[in-house]
Amino acid sequence: MKKRLTHWIVGLAGLALNISLTAHAELPSTVAQALKQAGIPQENVAIVVQSVDEVSAKLILNETNSLNPASLMKLVTSNAALDLLTPAYRWKTEVYQDGLVTNGVLNGNLVIKAYGDPNFKAQDFWRLLTSLQQVGIKEIKGDLVIDKSYFSNNITGKTSFDNEIWRAYNATPSAFLVNGRSTSFKFSAAASNSGTVNISQEFALPEIEIINNMRLIPSSCNDWRNHMSYSVNVEEKDGKEIGKSVTFSGSFSPDCAEKYLELSVFNDDQYAFYTFKKLWADLGGKFAGQLKTQDTPRTAIKLLEQQSATLAELLRDMNKWSNNLMARQLLLTIAAEKVAIPANQANGAIAINNWLASKSFNTSKVNRSDVVIENGSGLSRSERISAGLLAQMLISTYHSPVMPEFISALPILALDGTVMKRLKDSPVAQRAHLKTGSLDGVSAIAGYILDQQNKCQVVVMIVNHEKAAASKAAQDALITWVYQQP
Repeated sequence: MKKRLTHWIVGLAGLALNISLTAHAELPSTVAQALKQAGIPQENVAIVVQSVDEVSAKLILNETNSLNPASLMKLVTSNAALDLLTPAYRWKTEVYQDGLVTNGVLNGNLVIKAYGDPNFKAQDFWRLLTSLQQVGIKEIKGDLVIDKSYFSNNITGKTSFDNEIWRAYNATPSAFLVNGRSTSFKFSAAASNSGTVNISQEFALPEIEIINNMRLIPSSCNDWRNHMSYSVNVEEKDGKEIGKSVTFSGSFSPDCAEKYLELSVFNDDQYAFYTFKKLWADLGGKFAGQLKTQDTPRTAIKLLEQQSATLAELLRDMNKWSNNLMARQLLLTIAAEKVAIPANQANGAIAINNWLASKSFNTSKVNRSDVVIENGSGLSRSERISAGLLAQMLISTYHSPVMPEFISALPILALDGTVMKRLKDSPVAQRAHLKTGSLDGVSAIAGYILDQQNKCQVVVMIVNHEKAAASKAAQDALITWVYQQP
Protein backbone atom coordinates (compact mmCIF):
# COMPACT_ATOMS: atom_id res chain seq x y z
CA MET A 1 0.00 0.00 0.00
CA LYS A 2 2.86 2.37 0.89
CA LYS A 3 4.63 1.60 -2.40
CA ARG A 4 1.41 2.23 -4.32
CA LEU A 5 0.92 5.59 -2.58
CA THR A 6 4.51 6.58 -3.46
CA HIS A 7 3.90 5.73 -7.12
CA TRP A 8 0.66 7.77 -7.05
CA ILE A 9 2.40 10.82 -5.60
CA VAL A 10 5.27 10.57 -8.10
CA GLY A 11 2.76 10.17 -10.92
CA LEU A 12 0.81 13.22 -9.80
CA ALA A 13 3.97 15.30 -9.59
CA GLY A 14 4.91 14.17 -13.08
CA LEU A 15 1.43 15.01 -14.30
CA ALA A 16 1.74 18.51 -12.91
CA LEU A 17 5.16 18.95 -14.52
CA ASN A 18 3.74 17.90 -17.87
CA ILE A 19 0.93 20.44 -17.48
CA SER A 20 3.52 23.17 -17.17
CA LEU A 21 5.82 21.95 -19.96
CA THR A 22 3.57 20.70 -22.75
CA ALA A 23 0.37 22.75 -22.80
CA HIS A 24 -0.19 25.89 -24.84
CA ALA A 25 -1.65 29.21 -23.78
CA GLU A 26 -3.21 30.36 -27.05
CA LEU A 27 -6.91 30.68 -26.39
CA PRO A 28 -9.55 29.33 -28.78
CA SER A 29 -10.71 32.17 -31.02
CA THR A 30 -14.28 32.04 -29.65
CA VAL A 31 -13.04 32.40 -26.09
CA ALA A 32 -10.55 35.14 -26.93
CA GLN A 33 -13.17 37.08 -28.85
CA ALA A 34 -15.73 36.82 -26.04
CA LEU A 35 -13.18 38.11 -23.52
CA LYS A 36 -12.27 40.97 -25.85
CA GLN A 37 -15.91 41.95 -26.28
CA ALA A 38 -16.35 41.90 -22.50
CA GLY A 39 -13.33 44.17 -22.06
CA ILE A 40 -11.42 41.61 -19.98
CA PRO A 41 -7.65 41.30 -20.59
CA GLN A 42 -6.29 37.76 -20.79
CA GLU A 43 -3.84 38.50 -17.98
CA ASN A 44 -6.86 38.62 -15.64
CA VAL A 45 -7.96 35.13 -16.66
CA ALA A 46 -6.67 31.69 -15.64
CA ILE A 47 -7.66 28.53 -17.54
CA VAL A 48 -6.79 24.84 -17.41
CA VAL A 49 -8.34 22.16 -19.63
CA GLN A 50 -7.11 18.58 -19.33
CA SER A 51 -8.42 15.07 -19.85
CA VAL A 52 -8.61 13.04 -16.66
CA ASP A 53 -6.71 10.23 -18.41
CA GLU A 54 -3.87 12.25 -19.95
CA VAL A 55 -0.69 13.69 -18.46
CA SER A 56 -0.64 16.89 -20.50
CA ALA A 57 -3.20 19.66 -20.70
CA LYS A 58 -5.02 20.76 -23.84
CA LEU A 59 -4.98 24.37 -22.72
CA ILE A 60 -3.45 26.44 -19.92
CA LEU A 61 -3.36 30.15 -19.26
CA ASN A 62 -1.92 31.80 -16.14
CA GLU A 63 -2.41 28.50 -14.34
CA THR A 64 -0.05 29.37 -11.47
CA ASN A 65 -1.64 32.73 -10.62
CA SER A 66 -3.20 32.72 -7.16
CA LEU A 67 -6.70 34.17 -7.67
CA ASN A 68 -9.95 34.68 -5.79
CA PRO A 69 -12.07 31.66 -6.82
CA ALA A 70 -15.36 32.80 -5.23
CA SER A 71 -17.54 29.72 -4.68
CA LEU A 72 -15.13 27.38 -6.45
CA MET A 73 -13.55 27.18 -2.99
CA LYS A 74 -16.48 24.94 -2.05
CA LEU A 75 -14.90 22.30 -4.30
CA VAL A 76 -11.86 22.20 -2.03
CA THR A 77 -13.94 22.14 1.16
CA SER A 78 -16.19 19.40 -0.25
CA ASN A 79 -13.31 17.23 -1.41
CA ALA A 80 -11.45 17.57 1.88
CA ALA A 81 -14.62 16.72 3.81
CA LEU A 82 -15.29 13.59 1.76
CA ASP A 83 -11.74 12.38 2.39
CA LEU A 84 -11.37 13.44 6.02
CA LEU A 85 -14.90 12.73 7.30
CA THR A 86 -15.99 10.06 4.74
CA PRO A 87 -19.17 10.22 2.60
CA ALA A 88 -21.10 8.37 5.35
CA TYR A 89 -20.41 11.00 8.02
CA ARG A 90 -23.50 12.19 9.93
CA TRP A 91 -24.01 15.06 12.36
CA LYS A 92 -25.74 14.37 15.67
CA THR A 93 -28.04 16.43 17.87
CA GLU A 94 -28.52 15.27 21.45
CA VAL A 95 -31.27 15.97 23.99
CA TYR A 96 -30.79 15.83 27.78
CA GLN A 97 -33.01 16.30 30.81
CA ASP A 98 -31.63 18.30 33.72
CA GLY A 99 -34.26 17.51 36.33
CA LEU A 100 -36.76 14.82 37.27
CA VAL A 101 -39.65 13.71 35.06
CA THR A 102 -42.93 12.95 36.83
CA ASN A 103 -46.14 12.06 34.99
CA GLY A 104 -44.87 13.56 31.75
CA VAL A 105 -43.64 16.79 33.39
CA LEU A 106 -39.94 17.70 33.32
CA ASN A 107 -39.29 19.60 36.53
CA GLY A 108 -36.12 21.18 35.28
CA ASN A 109 -34.40 22.28 32.09
CA LEU A 110 -34.41 20.67 28.68
CA VAL A 111 -30.94 20.66 27.11
CA ILE A 112 -30.13 20.45 23.40
CA LYS A 113 -26.46 19.75 22.69
CA ALA A 114 -25.67 20.54 19.07
CA TYR A 115 -22.79 19.48 16.83
CA GLY A 116 -23.00 21.83 13.86
CA ASP A 117 -25.49 20.08 11.56
CA PRO A 118 -25.37 22.32 8.45
CA ASN A 119 -28.84 21.34 7.26
CA PHE A 120 -30.99 21.06 10.40
CA LYS A 121 -34.45 22.03 9.14
CA ALA A 122 -37.66 22.82 10.98
CA GLN A 123 -38.92 19.35 10.06
CA ASP A 124 -35.83 17.84 11.72
CA PHE A 125 -36.59 19.86 14.84
CA TRP A 126 -40.19 18.63 14.72
CA ARG A 127 -38.95 15.03 14.47
CA LEU A 128 -36.62 15.60 17.43
CA LEU A 129 -39.41 17.03 19.59
CA THR A 130 -41.79 14.26 18.55
CA SER A 131 -39.20 11.74 19.74
CA LEU A 132 -38.97 13.67 23.00
CA GLN A 133 -42.69 13.32 23.57
CA GLN A 134 -42.47 9.63 22.72
CA VAL A 135 -40.03 9.12 25.60
CA GLY A 136 -42.63 10.61 27.93
CA ILE A 137 -42.12 14.37 28.24
CA LYS A 138 -45.18 16.55 27.57
CA GLU A 139 -44.47 19.60 29.73
CA ILE A 140 -41.26 21.46 30.55
CA LYS A 141 -41.33 23.51 33.75
CA GLY A 142 -37.78 24.82 33.38
CA ASP A 143 -35.91 26.57 30.58
CA LEU A 144 -34.57 25.53 27.20
CA VAL A 145 -30.76 25.23 27.35
CA ILE A 146 -28.81 25.15 24.09
CA ASP A 147 -25.22 23.89 24.25
CA LYS A 148 -23.25 25.30 21.31
CA SER A 149 -19.80 24.60 22.71
CA TYR A 150 -18.80 22.43 19.72
CA PHE A 151 -18.05 25.65 17.80
CA SER A 152 -16.09 28.61 19.10
CA ASN A 153 -18.00 31.66 20.32
CA ASN A 154 -15.73 33.88 18.24
CA ILE A 155 -17.56 33.08 15.00
CA THR A 156 -21.10 33.82 16.14
CA GLY A 157 -21.02 37.61 16.17
CA LYS A 158 -22.98 39.77 13.72
CA THR A 159 -20.77 40.11 10.66
CA SER A 160 -21.52 40.52 6.98
CA PHE A 161 -19.72 40.18 3.71
CA ASP A 162 -21.34 43.33 2.33
CA ASN A 163 -23.88 45.99 3.31
CA GLU A 164 -26.79 43.54 2.99
CA ILE A 165 -26.68 42.68 6.68
CA TRP A 166 -30.09 40.94 6.70
CA ARG A 167 -29.52 38.69 3.69
CA ALA A 168 -29.38 34.98 4.50
CA TYR A 169 -26.00 34.46 2.84
CA ASN A 170 -24.47 36.76 5.48
CA ALA A 171 -25.62 34.59 8.40
CA THR A 172 -22.79 33.37 10.61
CA PRO A 173 -22.26 29.69 11.52
CA SER A 174 -23.57 28.13 14.70
CA ALA A 175 -23.33 24.73 16.34
CA PHE A 176 -27.14 24.82 16.52
CA LEU A 177 -28.35 26.24 13.23
CA VAL A 178 -32.07 25.82 12.51
CA ASN A 179 -33.25 26.41 8.93
CA GLY A 180 -30.01 28.27 8.34
CA ARG A 181 -31.84 30.84 10.56
CA SER A 182 -33.34 32.04 7.30
CA THR A 183 -36.88 33.26 6.75
CA SER A 184 -38.04 32.75 3.17
CA PHE A 185 -40.53 35.43 2.12
CA LYS A 186 -42.77 34.42 -0.78
CA PHE A 187 -44.09 37.10 -3.17
CA SER A 188 -46.99 36.47 -5.53
CA ALA A 189 -49.83 38.30 -7.24
CA ALA A 190 -53.15 38.02 -5.40
CA ALA A 191 -55.39 35.35 -6.93
CA SER A 192 -58.37 37.70 -6.75
CA ASN A 193 -56.80 40.05 -9.33
CA SER A 194 -57.28 42.83 -6.80
CA GLY A 195 -54.05 44.50 -7.75
CA THR A 196 -52.35 43.51 -4.51
CA VAL A 197 -49.22 41.52 -3.76
CA ASN A 198 -49.29 38.58 -1.36
CA ILE A 199 -46.29 38.22 0.97
CA SER A 200 -45.99 35.26 3.30
CA GLN A 201 -43.41 33.30 5.27
CA GLU A 202 -42.75 29.76 4.06
CA PHE A 203 -42.16 28.68 7.67
CA ALA A 204 -44.16 31.25 9.59
CA LEU A 205 -42.88 32.44 12.96
CA PRO A 206 -45.35 34.60 14.93
CA GLU A 207 -42.45 36.79 16.11
CA ILE A 208 -42.14 38.19 12.56
CA GLU A 209 -44.63 40.83 11.45
CA ILE A 210 -44.91 41.59 7.74
CA ILE A 211 -45.80 45.17 6.74
CA ASN A 212 -46.80 45.05 3.09
CA ASN A 213 -46.49 48.27 1.11
CA MET A 214 -45.95 46.51 -2.24
CA ARG A 215 -47.94 47.46 -5.35
CA LEU A 216 -48.80 45.20 -8.28
CA ILE A 217 -47.78 46.90 -11.55
CA PRO A 218 -47.95 45.34 -15.05
CA SER A 219 -44.38 45.11 -16.33
CA SER A 220 -41.72 42.56 -17.19
CA CYS A 221 -40.20 40.53 -14.38
CA ASN A 222 -36.59 41.37 -15.21
CA ASP A 223 -34.55 42.52 -12.21
CA TRP A 224 -37.57 42.25 -9.90
CA ARG A 225 -35.38 42.81 -6.84
CA ASN A 226 -34.41 46.26 -8.11
CA HIS A 227 -38.06 47.34 -7.92
CA MET A 228 -38.55 46.62 -4.24
CA SER A 229 -36.89 47.39 -0.91
CA TYR A 230 -37.22 46.21 2.66
CA SER A 231 -36.39 47.37 6.18
CA VAL A 232 -36.15 45.42 9.44
CA ASN A 233 -37.18 46.89 12.77
CA VAL A 234 -37.10 45.58 16.33
CA GLU A 235 -40.45 45.13 18.12
CA GLU A 236 -40.20 45.69 21.88
CA LYS A 237 -42.39 45.28 24.96
CA ASP A 238 -41.40 46.59 28.37
CA GLY A 239 -37.95 47.35 26.98
CA LYS A 240 -37.39 43.78 25.75
CA GLU A 241 -37.27 42.56 22.16
CA ILE A 242 -40.28 40.37 21.35
CA GLY A 243 -39.80 40.07 17.61
CA LYS A 244 -39.09 41.89 14.37
CA SER A 245 -41.19 43.66 11.75
CA VAL A 246 -40.18 43.57 8.11
CA THR A 247 -41.53 46.30 5.84
CA PHE A 248 -41.61 45.69 2.09
CA SER A 249 -42.07 48.57 -0.35
CA GLY A 250 -42.00 48.94 -4.12
CA SER A 251 -43.62 47.14 -7.04
CA PHE A 252 -44.08 43.57 -8.24
CA SER A 253 -45.03 42.24 -11.67
CA PRO A 254 -47.73 39.58 -12.25
CA ASP A 255 -45.30 38.06 -14.79
CA CYS A 256 -43.03 37.10 -11.90
CA ALA A 257 -45.50 34.42 -10.74
CA GLU A 258 -43.75 33.54 -7.46
CA LYS A 259 -40.46 34.91 -6.15
CA TYR A 260 -38.61 34.38 -2.91
CA LEU A 261 -36.35 36.51 -0.75
CA GLU A 262 -34.37 34.90 2.07
CA LEU A 263 -33.60 37.13 5.04
CA SER A 264 -31.92 36.35 8.34
CA VAL A 265 -33.70 38.68 10.76
CA PHE A 266 -32.96 36.76 13.98
CA ASN A 267 -29.69 35.51 15.40
CA ASP A 268 -29.18 31.76 15.77
CA ASP A 269 -30.38 31.64 19.40
CA GLN A 270 -33.55 33.62 18.72
CA TYR A 271 -34.47 31.63 15.63
CA ALA A 272 -33.92 28.30 17.38
CA PHE A 273 -35.90 29.40 20.45
CA TYR A 274 -38.85 30.76 18.47
CA THR A 275 -38.93 27.64 16.32
CA PHE A 276 -38.83 25.43 19.42
CA LYS A 277 -41.77 27.26 21.02
CA LYS A 278 -43.85 27.08 17.85
CA LEU A 279 -43.23 23.39 17.19
CA TRP A 280 -43.59 22.35 20.84
CA ALA A 281 -46.93 24.13 21.06
CA ASP A 282 -48.08 22.61 17.75
CA LEU A 283 -47.32 19.18 19.23
CA GLY A 284 -49.46 19.99 22.27
CA GLY A 285 -46.52 20.45 24.62
CA LYS A 286 -46.44 23.00 27.43
CA PHE A 287 -43.54 25.39 28.04
CA ALA A 288 -43.29 28.82 29.68
CA GLY A 289 -39.56 29.08 30.25
CA GLN A 290 -36.76 31.15 28.79
CA LEU A 291 -33.71 30.45 26.65
CA LYS A 292 -30.26 29.82 28.13
CA THR A 293 -27.06 29.25 26.16
CA GLN A 294 -24.53 27.28 28.19
CA ASP A 295 -22.66 23.99 28.39
CA THR A 296 -24.55 20.82 29.21
CA PRO A 297 -24.61 20.37 33.02
CA ARG A 298 -22.84 17.30 34.39
CA THR A 299 -26.05 16.34 36.14
CA ALA A 300 -27.99 16.14 32.87
CA ILE A 301 -29.18 12.74 31.62
CA LYS A 302 -29.13 11.94 27.91
CA LEU A 303 -32.56 11.13 26.54
CA LEU A 304 -32.06 10.70 22.83
CA GLU A 305 -29.85 11.39 19.83
CA GLN A 306 -30.90 12.26 16.29
CA GLN A 307 -28.61 12.00 13.27
CA SER A 308 -28.57 13.97 10.05
CA ALA A 309 -28.50 12.74 6.48
CA THR A 310 -25.03 11.70 5.26
CA LEU A 311 -22.36 14.14 4.14
CA ALA A 312 -22.69 12.80 0.59
CA GLU A 313 -26.38 13.75 0.57
CA LEU A 314 -25.88 17.17 2.14
CA LEU A 315 -23.17 18.12 -0.35
CA ARG A 316 -25.81 18.16 -3.09
CA ASP A 317 -27.78 20.81 -1.23
CA MET A 318 -24.61 22.78 -0.61
CA ASN A 319 -23.06 22.71 -4.08
CA LYS A 320 -26.04 22.59 -6.42
CA TRP A 321 -27.19 26.00 -5.16
CA SER A 322 -23.88 27.19 -3.67
CA ASN A 323 -24.99 27.48 -0.05
CA ASN A 324 -22.34 29.56 1.70
CA LEU A 325 -23.50 28.95 5.26
CA MET A 326 -23.48 25.17 4.81
CA ALA A 327 -19.90 25.37 3.50
CA ARG A 328 -18.84 27.42 6.51
CA GLN A 329 -20.47 24.88 8.84
CA LEU A 330 -18.61 22.12 7.00
CA LEU A 331 -15.25 23.82 7.43
CA LEU A 332 -15.88 24.11 11.18
CA THR A 333 -16.91 20.46 11.37
CA ILE A 334 -13.60 19.49 9.77
CA ALA A 335 -11.84 21.69 12.32
CA ALA A 336 -13.65 20.04 15.24
CA GLU A 337 -13.10 16.49 14.01
CA LYS A 338 -9.49 16.87 12.89
CA VAL A 339 -7.90 19.65 14.96
CA ALA A 340 -9.64 20.77 18.16
CA ILE A 341 -12.90 21.56 19.94
CA PRO A 342 -14.28 24.20 20.01
CA ALA A 343 -13.92 24.59 16.27
CA ASN A 344 -12.79 27.79 14.62
CA GLN A 345 -12.11 28.87 11.05
CA ALA A 346 -8.34 29.02 11.51
CA ASN A 347 -8.23 25.35 12.51
CA GLY A 348 -10.46 24.47 9.58
CA ALA A 349 -7.97 26.14 7.26
CA ILE A 350 -5.12 24.26 8.93
CA ALA A 351 -6.91 20.93 8.45
CA ILE A 352 -7.56 21.55 4.76
CA ASN A 353 -4.04 22.83 4.09
CA ASN A 354 -2.64 19.72 5.77
CA TRP A 355 -4.94 17.60 3.62
CA LEU A 356 -3.77 19.38 0.45
CA ALA A 357 -0.15 18.83 1.45
CA SER A 358 -0.74 15.14 2.18
CA LYS A 359 -2.25 14.69 -1.26
CA SER A 360 0.82 16.30 -2.83
CA PHE A 361 -1.25 18.63 -5.01
CA ASN A 362 1.40 21.29 -4.64
CA THR A 363 4.16 21.39 -7.25
CA SER A 364 7.33 23.42 -7.56
CA LYS A 365 5.31 26.00 -9.50
CA VAL A 366 2.26 26.02 -7.21
CA ASN A 367 3.35 26.76 -3.68
CA ARG A 368 1.06 25.92 -0.79
CA SER A 369 1.33 29.52 0.38
CA ASP A 370 -0.65 30.44 -2.75
CA VAL A 371 -3.72 28.82 -1.16
CA VAL A 372 -5.62 31.05 1.26
CA ILE A 373 -8.64 29.62 3.08
CA GLU A 374 -10.74 31.92 5.24
CA ASN A 375 -14.15 30.31 5.70
CA GLY A 376 -14.26 27.56 3.05
CA SER A 377 -17.26 28.95 1.19
CA GLY A 378 -15.65 31.44 -1.19
CA LEU A 379 -17.75 34.28 0.25
CA SER A 380 -14.52 36.09 0.98
CA ARG A 381 -12.21 38.73 -0.42
CA SER A 382 -9.11 36.96 0.88
CA GLU A 383 -9.52 33.33 -0.26
CA ARG A 384 -7.12 32.34 -3.04
CA ILE A 385 -6.15 29.33 -5.15
CA SER A 386 -4.61 28.79 -8.59
CA ALA A 387 -6.44 27.26 -11.54
CA GLY A 388 -3.56 24.77 -11.89
CA LEU A 389 -3.86 23.48 -8.34
CA LEU A 390 -7.65 23.28 -8.57
CA ALA A 391 -7.38 21.31 -11.83
CA GLN A 392 -4.89 18.88 -10.25
CA MET A 393 -7.29 18.33 -7.38
CA LEU A 394 -10.21 17.66 -9.75
CA ILE A 395 -8.17 15.15 -11.77
CA SER A 396 -6.98 13.36 -8.64
CA THR A 397 -10.52 13.27 -7.24
CA TYR A 398 -11.81 11.69 -10.46
CA HIS A 399 -9.54 8.70 -9.75
CA SER A 400 -10.37 8.52 -6.04
CA PRO A 401 -12.93 6.41 -4.14
CA VAL A 402 -15.07 9.50 -3.41
CA MET A 403 -15.42 10.46 -7.09
CA PRO A 404 -19.12 9.46 -7.44
CA GLU A 405 -20.20 11.44 -4.38
CA PHE A 406 -18.08 14.45 -5.34
CA ILE A 407 -19.28 14.75 -8.94
CA SER A 408 -22.94 13.97 -8.21
CA ALA A 409 -23.06 16.99 -5.89
CA LEU A 410 -22.15 19.40 -8.72
CA PRO A 411 -24.79 21.19 -10.82
CA ILE A 412 -25.62 19.54 -14.17
CA LEU A 413 -25.25 21.91 -17.11
CA ALA A 414 -28.62 23.11 -18.48
CA LEU A 415 -30.51 20.92 -16.00
CA ASP A 416 -30.23 22.03 -12.36
CA GLY A 417 -28.52 24.21 -9.80
CA THR A 418 -26.65 27.36 -10.70
CA VAL A 419 -26.08 26.28 -14.33
CA MET A 420 -29.64 25.18 -15.12
CA LYS A 421 -30.22 28.06 -17.57
CA ARG A 422 -26.91 27.88 -19.40
CA LEU A 423 -26.30 26.31 -22.86
CA LYS A 424 -29.74 24.69 -22.91
CA ASP A 425 -29.79 24.31 -26.71
CA SER A 426 -26.18 23.17 -27.00
CA PRO A 427 -25.01 19.59 -27.63
CA VAL A 428 -23.03 19.83 -24.38
CA ALA A 429 -26.23 20.32 -22.35
CA GLN A 430 -26.49 17.73 -19.53
CA ARG A 431 -22.98 16.46 -20.34
CA ALA A 432 -21.16 18.51 -17.72
CA HIS A 433 -21.05 18.79 -13.93
CA LEU A 434 -19.89 22.33 -13.18
CA LYS A 435 -19.54 24.51 -10.08
CA THR A 436 -19.85 28.26 -10.54
CA GLY A 437 -18.50 31.12 -8.46
CA SER A 438 -19.30 34.81 -8.51
CA LEU A 439 -18.53 37.91 -6.47
CA ASP A 440 -18.13 41.53 -7.49
CA GLY A 441 -15.02 41.37 -9.66
CA VAL A 442 -14.92 37.56 -9.73
CA SER A 443 -16.53 35.01 -12.04
CA ALA A 444 -15.42 31.39 -12.23
CA ILE A 445 -16.48 27.93 -13.33
CA ALA A 446 -14.91 24.49 -12.87
CA GLY A 447 -15.76 20.82 -13.09
CA TYR A 448 -16.08 17.95 -15.53
CA ILE A 449 -17.23 17.84 -19.16
CA LEU A 450 -17.99 14.69 -21.12
CA ASP A 451 -16.82 15.59 -24.64
CA GLN A 452 -18.23 14.34 -27.93
CA GLN A 453 -15.82 11.39 -27.80
CA ASN A 454 -17.20 10.48 -24.35
CA LYS A 455 -13.92 11.38 -22.67
CA CYS A 456 -14.04 13.24 -19.38
CA GLN A 457 -12.31 16.62 -19.40
CA VAL A 458 -11.50 18.81 -16.40
CA VAL A 459 -12.05 22.52 -16.97
CA VAL A 460 -11.19 25.44 -14.72
CA MET A 461 -11.69 29.11 -15.60
CA ILE A 462 -11.25 31.94 -13.11
CA VAL A 463 -11.66 35.62 -13.95
CA ASN A 464 -10.59 38.37 -11.54
CA HIS A 465 -11.46 41.73 -13.10
CA GLU A 466 -13.90 44.58 -12.52
CA LYS A 467 -15.87 43.35 -15.56
CA ALA A 468 -15.73 39.68 -14.52
CA ALA A 469 -19.54 39.37 -14.55
CA ALA A 470 -19.42 39.85 -18.34
CA SER A 471 -17.23 36.75 -18.80
CA LYS A 472 -20.04 34.17 -18.89
CA ALA A 473 -20.09 34.23 -22.70
CA ALA A 474 -16.38 33.37 -22.69
CA GLN A 475 -16.99 30.59 -20.16
CA ASP A 476 -19.75 29.14 -22.32
CA ALA A 477 -17.49 29.39 -25.38
CA LEU A 478 -14.79 27.46 -23.49
CA ILE A 479 -17.25 24.77 -22.40
CA THR A 480 -18.44 24.39 -26.00
CA TRP A 481 -14.87 24.24 -27.30
CA VAL A 482 -13.93 21.56 -24.77
CA TYR A 483 -16.93 19.46 -25.80
CA GLN A 484 -16.08 19.75 -29.52
CA GLN A 485 -12.42 18.77 -29.24
CA PRO A 486 -11.42 15.64 -31.21
